[in-house]
Amino acid sequence: MRNISRLFSPVLAAALACAAVEIAATPGEQARGVMDRTSMPADHGMLFVFPRAQPLTFWMKDTLIPLDMLFFDEAHRLVTIRANVPPCKSDPCPVYASTAPARYVLELNAGTAAELGLRTGDVITFSDVPAGTQ
Repeated sequence: MRNISRLFSPVLAAALACAAVEIAATPGEQARGVMDRTSMPADHGMLFVFPRAQPLTFWMKDTLIPLDMLFFDEAHRLVTIRANVPPCKSDPCPVYASTAPARYVLELNAGTAAELGLRTGDVITFSDVPAGTQ
């Protein structure tokens, strides 16, 4: 878990109101994501880091809490918002895709993107994030 003040610009950190973001940079971390968690603190999130921008798909298998999925391209521009994604109750689970190539995905508790007024085209600034190893 990393303090968000080291990852995001002060403006975005204040907007997201996150205290900590877990980084999922390896294939194993990305496969686990937030699976089997019954809750996530309101001021937390998980940032998935991929080695390059590409069309990305996520699913909610074994994820027990609803999430917002924010897909960002290589320029850190928000390209897709998948809001209020429900947990998967049975197989096959639906997939949630980016509408453009993305390199980063930030998962937050469901409803956070709307509460913050996030929109496609918003830009995230961060540093001290691993390059991604997938």
